[in-house]
Amino acid sequence: MTNNKQTTYAESGVNIDAGNKAVNLIKNEAQKTFRHYNGKILSGIGGFSGVIELADKRVMGTSTDGVGTKLMLSIIMEKHDTVGIDLVAMCVNDLIVAGITPAIFLDYIAMGKQIPKRTSLIVKGIIEGCERAETALLGGEMAEMPGMYKDNDYDLAGFAIGFADSKENLILGKDIKPGMKVFGLPSSGVHSNGYSLARKVFGIDINKPKKAKKILDKQHSFIGKTLGEELLEPTTIYVKQIKSLLSKYKIAGMVHITGGGIIENPPRVLPKGCAINIKMGSWPVNPIFKYIQKKGNISIKEMLKTFNYGIGLMVISDDDIKQGIPIGKVVKGNKEVRLI
Repeated sequence: MTNNKQTTYAESGVNIDAGNKAVNLIKNEAQKTFRHYNGKILSGIGGFSGVIELADKRVMGTSTDGVGTKLMLSIIMEKHDTVGIDLVAMCVNDLIVAGITPAIFLDYIAMGKQIPKRTSLIVKGIIEGCERAETALLGGEMAEMPGMYKDNDYDLAGFAIGFADSKENLILGKDIKPGMKVFGLPSSGVHSNGYSLARKVFGIDINKPKKAKKILDKQHSFIGKTLGEELLEPTTIYVKQIKSLLSKYKIAGMVHITGGGIIENPPRVLPKGCAINIKMGSWPVNPIFKYIQKKGNISIKEMLKTFNYGIGLMVISDDDIKQGIPIGKVVKGNKEVRLI
């Protein structure tokens, strides 16, 4: 008998709406601490990165993030050399979409047991990520916490700092206007969001590692690799590509497609009176997304609210950006994404 009940991200244990509510509850109180900074704060809580103006009028941006439950797959598969790339990507991509060039990166690795060979592989990935982002790995912290984590468990957090010459160089979305075009830059796959739903769909349970590894080691001809290899494909780092675009085009806004997917990330940069129409079918969708959608019986709206669905970053401009895929248009509206 076919199960027609559609799966949602919330059923996998991740509630995006609750997360948004939590941000709204803490935003006003947290922003009261801004009074302790003597300079000018150019962004509020809830953007892709925090941005301040320095005394010499240069601008500094900060970003912090992690890799999420994608780490569970690296633990099950005992493959630790790529999640560091994801860690860097999640931080530096959030900076570059504001027109801020990443400069410095710091990492934090928490673990149940220090396994030097494993740690060296994790840091190797972080170094590779910093090379791709043209960013200096300045230092970090390793914390061994038995009792808090199991011996094989670990978690990662990253912290990136970047700079812009002045606030005039920032791209925070204020210049976005109806009529502008929306371009998509392809993702390499699932990137680092939606893994709780993906694990639920595929029946991957970290408490049953042998069964989980068997599922992850299965070869799939339509993706040309095992499921595990596909799900551990590192997040694309867009820094060099965006630097190149900024030297050629006038860009009004950019969006890093992370948690919340294609539906909930663009409103973070849209000014009042603007919305985005996204034309479905206008870009190639990675086969892994179609597989997750079909196997989990997931609605297209839920997919677009959870995953990047093949578009890792959006660029909004009046110019024709040849390196991007035309996927939509800015229209009049109330800071929303409409699927056409």
